[in-house]
Amino acid sequence: MNPRVLAAVTRVLAVALLPAAFLRSPRRARYFACQWALGLRFPAEDLRGLTAATARAFTEARTLAFWRDHQLIGLTCGHRDAALQHRMFMEEVRRTGSVAAARCRVLPPDESSHVSGIALDVRPTEGARWLEEHGAAFGLYRRYDNEWWHFEHHWTPPPRLPYPGVAAEAATVVMSVPDPRSGRSQSFRQAGGRGSLQR
Repeated sequence: MNPRVLAAVTRVLAVALLPAAFLRSPRRARYFACQWALGLRFPAEDLRGLTAATARAFTEARTLAFWRDHQLIGLTCGHRDAALQHRMFMEEVRRTGSVAAARCRVLPPDESSHVSGIALDVRPTEGARWLEEHGAAFGLYRRYDNEWWHFEHHWTPPPRLPYPGVAAEAATVVMSVPDPRSGRSQSFRQAGGRGSLQR
């Protein structure tokens, strides 16, 4: 079915659900009607495993997008357990033939923000575009240039990276410091803080 028709049907459904949502919570009727309608439009989405703050930010953002701008935002993937993330990473290593190439698309579990419950892969592209433009108001930020669908919840704006693996590459910095006794520079390796650069 045409995506525009599906979007229109979803909006009509949300309006029809408003009376039931009002009975549940008069102050949050539009919120519940939106979540119910989007749950029917995107039945496979699963918000379990997301941090409470991430789930709240996502549902509040898509409620605003839905009612104010008539934009639908669905969740393709949120939380992943470490075993699934490991399988995905190893499959990408096999597919690309190298760990470095795989890291441009999938990170190992100990570096994945999906495993920590703060990452959201969204759809459709129009919804992702809306989230990129308005998501900062909810602490939701697009993290990677090569992944239009990937957003993360952060309390402060994280750096925008070209691709996921660049975070690990940036984790080691070589610094040159002049030695006052000899006048020559000495090089030191310093581990960078990957905490805010995880996918």
